[in-house]
Amino acid sequence: MALPKYNELYKPLLDVIQDGQIYCMKETATKVAENLNLSVEELAEQLPSQRQTIFINRLNWAKTYLKKAGLIESPSRGNYVITSEGKALLNSGVPITNEYLKNHYPNFARFVSGSLAETEHDASAVVNSNHEDERTPEEQLDSIHKTLNENLADDLLDIIMQRSPSFFEQLVVDLMKAMDYGDGFKTRYSGDDGIDGVINEDKLGFNLIYIQAKRWNPDVTIGKPEIQKFFGAMMGPPRIEKGLFITTAKFSKGAREYAEAQHIILVDGKQLTALMIEYGLGVSVQKVYKIKRVDTDYFEDDILT
Repeated sequence: MALPKYNELYKPLLDVIQDGQIYCMKETATKVAENLNLSVEELAEQLPSQRQTIFINRLNWAKTYLKKAGLIESPSRGNYVITSEGKALLNSGVPITNEYLKNHYPNFARFVSGSLAETEHDASAVVNSNHEDERTPEEQLDSIHKTLNENLADDLLDIIMQRSPSFFEQLVVDLMKAMDYGDGFKTRYSGDDGIDGVINEDKLGFNLIYIQAKRWNPDVTIGKPEIQKFFGAMMGPPRIEKGLFITTAKFSKGAREYAEAQHIILVDGKQLTALMIEYGLGVSVQKVYKIKRVDTDYFEDDILT
Protein backbone atom coordinates (compact mmCIF):
# COMPACT_ATOMS: atom_id res chain seq x y z
CA MET A 1 0.00 0.00 0.00
CA ALA A 2 1.04 3.63 -0.47
CA LEU A 3 2.21 5.47 2.62
CA PRO A 4 -0.70 7.33 4.24
CA LYS A 5 -0.62 11.11 4.04
CA TYR A 6 -0.21 12.94 7.31
CA ASN A 7 -3.95 13.72 7.55
CA GLU A 8 -4.71 10.04 6.95
CA LEU A 9 -2.72 9.26 10.10
CA TYR A 10 -4.96 11.23 12.47
CA LYS A 11 -7.23 8.32 13.35
CA PRO A 12 -4.50 5.61 13.38
CA LEU A 13 -2.50 7.73 15.81
CA LEU A 14 -5.48 8.35 18.08
CA ASP A 15 -6.38 4.65 17.93
CA VAL A 16 -2.97 3.73 19.34
CA ILE A 17 -3.13 6.14 22.30
CA GLN A 18 -6.87 5.96 22.99
CA ASP A 19 -6.37 4.19 26.34
CA GLY A 20 -5.27 7.46 27.94
CA GLN A 21 -1.75 6.26 28.76
CA ILE A 22 1.34 8.34 27.99
CA TYR A 23 3.18 7.17 24.86
CA CYS A 24 6.57 8.15 23.49
CA MET A 25 6.74 8.95 19.79
CA LYS A 26 8.92 5.92 18.98
CA GLU A 27 6.45 3.52 20.58
CA THR A 28 3.53 5.24 18.86
CA ALA A 29 5.24 5.08 15.46
CA THR A 30 5.93 1.37 15.85
CA LYS A 31 2.32 0.55 16.76
CA VAL A 32 0.83 2.74 14.03
CA ALA A 33 3.09 1.08 11.44
CA GLU A 34 2.09 -2.39 12.69
CA ASN A 35 -1.63 -1.56 12.63
CA LEU A 36 -1.35 -0.27 9.07
CA ASN A 37 0.76 -3.26 7.96
CA LEU A 38 3.43 -1.00 6.50
CA SER A 39 6.36 -2.83 4.94
CA VAL A 40 10.02 -2.36 5.84
CA GLU A 41 10.57 -0.80 2.42
CA GLU A 42 7.75 1.70 2.92
CA LEU A 43 9.02 2.66 6.36
CA ALA A 44 12.50 3.21 4.94
CA GLU A 45 11.42 5.71 2.26
CA GLN A 46 13.26 9.00 2.76
CA LEU A 47 12.32 12.63 2.17
CA PRO A 48 14.19 14.33 -0.69
CA SER A 49 16.36 15.99 1.94
CA GLN A 50 17.41 12.52 3.22
CA ARG A 51 17.16 13.78 6.81
CA GLN A 52 14.07 11.80 7.87
CA THR A 53 11.81 9.01 6.68
CA ILE A 54 8.58 10.06 5.01
CA PHE A 55 6.51 8.03 7.48
CA ILE A 56 8.04 9.65 10.57
CA ASN A 57 7.79 13.10 8.99
CA ARG A 58 4.10 12.61 8.27
CA LEU A 59 3.38 11.07 11.67
CA ASN A 60 5.12 13.98 13.40
CA TRP A 61 2.96 16.44 11.50
CA ALA A 62 -0.17 14.44 12.27
CA LYS A 63 0.82 14.70 15.92
CA THR A 64 1.39 18.45 15.59
CA TYR A 65 -2.00 19.09 14.01
CA LEU A 66 -3.84 16.91 16.54
CA LYS A 67 -2.10 18.82 19.29
CA LYS A 68 -3.15 22.15 17.73
CA ALA A 69 -6.74 20.92 17.68
CA GLY A 70 -6.51 19.96 21.37
CA LEU A 71 -7.03 16.26 20.68
CA ILE A 72 -3.69 15.23 22.19
CA GLU A 73 -1.28 16.94 24.55
CA SER A 74 2.37 16.60 25.45
CA PRO A 75 2.97 16.23 29.22
CA SER A 76 6.73 16.08 28.57
CA ARG A 77 9.12 16.33 25.64
CA GLY A 78 8.51 13.51 23.13
CA ASN A 79 5.58 12.03 25.07
CA TYR A 80 1.91 12.27 24.15
CA VAL A 81 -1.48 11.46 25.64
CA ILE A 82 -4.99 11.69 24.23
CA THR A 83 -7.26 14.38 25.69
CA SER A 84 -10.92 13.99 26.67
CA GLU A 85 -11.78 15.91 23.50
CA GLY A 86 -9.69 13.47 21.46
CA LYS A 87 -11.46 10.48 23.03
CA ALA A 88 -14.86 12.01 22.36
CA LEU A 89 -14.06 12.64 18.69
CA LEU A 90 -12.60 9.15 18.23
CA ASN A 91 -15.63 7.52 19.82
CA SER A 92 -18.04 9.59 17.73
CA GLY A 93 -17.01 7.78 14.57
CA VAL A 94 -16.80 11.06 12.63
CA PRO A 95 -14.17 10.98 9.85
CA ILE A 96 -11.23 13.01 11.16
CA THR A 97 -10.30 15.21 8.22
CA ASN A 98 -8.61 18.59 7.89
CA GLU A 99 -11.95 20.10 6.87
CA TYR A 100 -13.66 18.76 9.98
CA LEU A 101 -10.85 19.98 12.25
CA LYS A 102 -10.87 23.44 10.66
CA ASN A 103 -14.63 23.74 11.15
CA HIS A 104 -14.69 22.57 14.76
CA TYR A 105 -11.37 23.57 16.33
CA PRO A 106 -10.43 27.29 16.03
CA ASN A 107 -6.82 26.81 17.15
CA PHE A 108 -6.29 24.26 14.39
CA ALA A 109 -7.90 26.56 11.81
CA ARG A 110 -5.66 29.47 12.87
CA PHE A 111 -2.54 27.34 12.65
CA VAL A 112 -3.17 25.95 9.18
CA SER A 113 -4.41 29.22 7.68
CA GLY A 114 -1.80 30.41 5.24
CA SER A 115 0.01 27.05 5.22
CA LEU A 116 -0.13 24.37 2.54
CA ALA A 117 -2.46 22.04 4.39
CA GLU A 118 -2.20 19.20 1.86
CA THR A 119 1.45 19.69 0.99
CA GLU A 120 4.20 17.36 2.19
CA HIS A 121 5.63 19.32 5.11
CA ASP A 122 9.18 19.47 3.92
CA ALA A 123 10.49 22.74 2.49
CA SER A 124 11.48 20.94 -0.72
CA ALA A 125 7.81 20.35 -1.56
CA VAL A 126 5.91 23.42 -2.65
CA VAL A 127 3.14 22.13 -4.91
CA ASN A 128 -0.31 21.59 -3.45
CA SER A 129 -1.49 18.24 -4.79
CA ASN A 130 -5.20 18.75 -4.14
CA HIS A 131 -5.88 22.19 -5.57
CA GLU A 132 -4.13 24.89 -7.52
CA ASP A 133 -2.22 27.33 -5.37
CA GLU A 134 -2.16 30.81 -6.86
CA ARG A 135 0.93 31.88 -4.92
CA THR A 136 4.37 31.93 -6.49
CA PRO A 137 6.84 29.21 -5.45
CA GLU A 138 8.69 31.80 -3.35
CA GLU A 139 5.47 32.74 -1.56
CA GLN A 140 4.73 29.08 -0.91
CA LEU A 141 8.21 28.54 0.51
CA ASP A 142 7.74 31.56 2.80
CA SER A 143 4.43 30.07 3.98
CA ILE A 144 6.03 26.70 4.71
CA HIS A 145 8.92 28.40 6.50
CA LYS A 146 6.42 30.32 8.66
CA THR A 147 4.53 27.12 9.52
CA LEU A 148 7.73 25.28 10.43
CA ASN A 149 8.91 28.15 12.64
CA GLU A 150 5.54 28.38 14.40
CA ASN A 151 5.74 24.69 15.21
CA LEU A 152 9.35 25.09 16.34
CA ALA A 153 8.31 27.97 18.61
CA ASP A 154 5.66 25.79 20.24
CA ASP A 155 8.20 23.01 20.77
CA LEU A 156 10.64 25.48 22.34
CA LEU A 157 8.00 26.77 24.73
CA ASP A 158 7.04 23.21 25.70
CA ILE A 159 10.60 22.22 26.54
CA ILE A 160 11.29 25.49 28.40
CA MET A 161 8.30 24.77 30.62
CA GLN A 162 9.84 21.39 31.49
CA ARG A 163 13.03 23.01 32.73
CA SER A 164 13.66 24.70 36.09
CA PRO A 165 13.12 28.42 36.79
CA SER A 166 16.89 28.70 37.32
CA PHE A 167 17.53 27.27 33.84
CA PHE A 168 15.11 29.80 32.38
CA GLU A 169 16.92 32.68 34.07
CA GLN A 170 20.21 31.50 32.55
CA LEU A 171 18.50 31.10 29.17
CA VAL A 172 17.42 34.75 29.28
CA VAL A 173 20.98 35.89 30.05
CA ASP A 174 22.29 33.68 27.24
CA LEU A 175 19.74 35.19 24.85
CA MET A 176 20.85 38.71 25.70
CA LYS A 177 24.45 37.69 25.02
CA ALA A 178 23.44 36.13 21.70
CA MET A 179 21.83 39.46 20.80
CA ASP A 180 25.16 41.22 21.48
CA TYR A 181 24.01 43.05 24.59
CA GLY A 182 27.30 42.34 26.35
CA ASP A 183 28.37 40.12 29.23
CA GLY A 184 25.86 39.10 31.84
CA PHE A 185 25.24 36.85 34.79
CA LYS A 186 22.39 35.22 36.68
CA THR A 187 21.89 36.50 40.22
CA ARG A 188 21.63 34.30 43.28
CA TYR A 189 18.29 33.27 44.74
CA SER A 190 18.82 35.11 48.02
CA GLY A 191 19.45 38.82 48.34
CA ASP A 192 18.86 39.64 44.68
CA ASP A 193 15.82 41.89 45.39
CA GLY A 194 13.79 40.19 42.69
CA ILE A 195 16.40 40.74 39.98
CA ASP A 196 17.09 37.49 38.12
CA GLY A 197 19.91 38.64 35.85
CA VAL A 198 22.20 41.53 35.05
CA ILE A 199 23.66 42.51 31.69
CA ASN A 200 26.75 44.73 31.40
CA GLU A 201 26.39 46.81 28.25
CA ASP A 202 30.01 47.93 28.47
CA LYS A 203 33.23 46.28 29.65
CA LEU A 204 33.49 48.29 32.88
CA GLY A 205 29.85 47.92 33.86
CA PHE A 206 28.81 51.58 33.69
CA ASN A 207 25.58 50.71 31.92
CA LEU A 208 23.54 47.88 33.41
CA ILE A 209 20.29 46.20 32.41
CA TYR A 210 18.29 44.45 35.11
CA ILE A 211 16.37 41.34 34.07
CA GLN A 212 13.26 39.79 35.55
CA ALA A 213 12.63 36.29 34.17
CA LYS A 214 9.34 34.51 34.87
CA ARG A 215 8.84 30.94 33.65
CA TRP A 216 5.10 30.98 34.08
CA ASN A 217 2.34 29.03 32.33
CA PRO A 218 1.90 30.42 28.79
CA ASP A 219 -1.83 30.88 29.47
CA VAL A 220 -1.19 33.21 32.43
CA THR A 221 -1.56 36.96 31.87
CA ILE A 222 0.85 39.13 33.87
CA GLY A 223 -0.71 42.34 35.15
CA LYS A 224 0.54 45.78 36.12
CA PRO A 225 1.40 44.92 39.80
CA GLU A 226 4.20 42.53 38.76
CA ILE A 227 5.77 45.23 36.56
CA GLN A 228 5.48 47.73 39.40
CA LYS A 229 7.37 45.38 41.72
CA PHE A 230 10.11 45.00 39.14
CA PHE A 231 10.33 48.77 38.72
CA GLY A 232 10.67 49.11 42.50
CA ALA A 233 13.62 46.70 42.43
CA MET A 234 15.23 48.81 39.69
CA MET A 235 15.14 51.84 42.01
CA GLY A 236 17.97 50.24 43.93
CA PRO A 237 20.28 51.09 45.31
CA PRO A 238 21.86 51.27 42.87
CA ARG A 239 19.23 52.86 40.63
CA ILE A 240 19.12 51.21 37.23
CA GLU A 241 17.50 52.95 34.28
CA LYS A 242 17.02 49.96 31.97
CA GLY A 243 14.92 46.88 32.65
CA LEU A 244 13.82 43.79 30.75
CA PHE A 245 10.87 41.71 31.95
CA ILE A 246 10.82 38.47 29.97
CA THR A 247 8.42 35.58 30.43
CA THR A 248 6.85 32.52 28.86
CA ALA A 249 3.43 33.98 29.69
CA LYS A 250 1.50 37.01 28.35
CA PHE A 251 1.10 40.64 29.45
CA SER A 252 -2.07 42.60 30.06
CA LYS A 253 -2.73 45.94 28.38
CA GLY A 254 -2.23 47.68 31.73
CA ALA A 255 1.14 46.00 32.22
CA ARG A 256 2.31 47.09 28.78
CA GLU A 257 1.18 50.68 29.27
CA TYR A 258 2.93 50.94 32.66
CA ALA A 259 6.11 49.33 31.32
CA GLU A 260 6.22 51.74 28.39
CA ALA A 261 5.90 54.72 30.75
CA GLN A 262 8.79 53.42 32.87
CA HIS A 263 11.01 52.45 29.91
CA ILE A 264 10.82 48.75 30.75
CA ILE A 265 10.93 46.32 27.83
CA LEU A 266 8.45 43.45 27.97
CA VAL A 267 9.01 40.18 26.09
CA ASP A 268 6.26 37.56 26.18
CA GLY A 269 6.46 33.87 25.31
CA LYS A 270 5.72 34.39 21.63
CA GLN A 271 8.42 37.02 21.19
CA LEU A 272 10.86 35.02 23.33
CA THR A 273 10.72 31.95 21.08
CA ALA A 274 10.90 34.15 17.97
CA LEU A 275 14.12 35.72 19.29
CA MET A 276 15.57 32.31 20.17
CA ILE A 277 14.96 31.14 16.60
CA GLU A 278 16.30 34.34 15.07
CA TYR A 279 19.51 34.32 17.14
CA GLY A 280 20.05 30.56 17.13
CA LEU A 281 19.64 29.88 20.86
CA GLY A 282 18.50 26.34 21.67
CA VAL A 283 17.99 25.53 17.98
CA SER A 284 20.22 24.24 15.21
CA VAL A 285 20.09 24.53 11.44
CA GLN A 286 18.77 21.32 9.93
CA LYS A 287 18.99 22.13 6.24
CA VAL A 288 19.63 25.20 4.11
CA TYR A 289 17.86 25.82 0.80
CA LYS A 290 19.37 28.38 -1.58
CA ILE A 291 17.11 30.15 -4.06
CA LYS A 292 19.15 31.35 -7.05
CA ARG A 293 18.35 33.59 -9.99
CA VAL A 294 20.07 34.43 -13.26
CA ASP A 295 22.99 36.82 -12.85
CA THR A 296 22.20 39.21 -15.71
CA ASP A 297 25.47 41.10 -15.19
CA TYR A 298 27.40 38.01 -16.26
CA PHE A 299 25.70 37.93 -19.65
CA GLU A 300 25.64 41.66 -20.47
CA ASP A 301 29.23 41.88 -21.74
CA ASP A 302 28.52 39.63 -24.71
CA ILE A 303 26.78 41.57 -27.51
CA LEU A 304 25.31 39.74 -30.47
CA THR A 305 26.64 40.93 -33.84
